[in-house]
Amino acid sequence: MAGVEEIRAGIALANEKASASIAALQQAAQSLEEAQLSLSQATQGSTQHEVSQAHGLLAEALQGITGMQSTIQAGISSAESYSTRL
Repeated sequence: MAGVEEIRAGIALANEKASASIAALQQAAQSLEEAQLSLSQATQGSTQHEVSQAHGLLAEALQGITGMQSTIQAGISSAESYSTRL
């Protein structure tokens, strides 16, 4: 079995990688927001179903990213809590 310091180091590495994924998701969210803006500008005034659907799907994707970020942050917090108790 790994020693306490090895476990803490492993948790720290996992949390570092998880934090990097949050940053990558933030970048993806920014790109989606830009896509939403571009789509909105390009389709302004359109009442076509596909346009509304595209807007809704982009908004749903953005919401999903936000949820993933929260879930990852909760995982990091749980791992840090365990590491602290070691």
